[in-house]
Amino acid sequence: MASGKPKKKNPRLASGRKRARQDVKLNAANTSLRSKYRTAVKNVEKAVLAGDKTKATELFAKMQAVVDTIADKGIFHKNKAARDKSRLSTKVKALAIA
Repeated sequence: MASGKPKKKNPRLASGRKRARQDVKLNAANTSLRSKYRTAVKNVEKAVLAGDKTKATELFAKMQAVVDTIADKGIFHKNKAARDKSRLSTKVKALAIA
């Protein structure tokens, strides 16, 4: 059985070849930023599960900056970023109360 993805053809026009080169670079940059976003969110969640209030609030502040910049660049939708920030803030606040 053949593999799932069809093989990509090389573009004939110079502008198409340039676009393909640029897409490789952009894809790498976006993948890196996406990973940074997810790591920041996971770090806050781990701190909340551990019950470490000071570390959770510190990481949450850093996570907000990362999430906002990545949402501004359009890598994740602004509503997703707002949703993630909201959910994590309620978890961090619940830690502070408890």
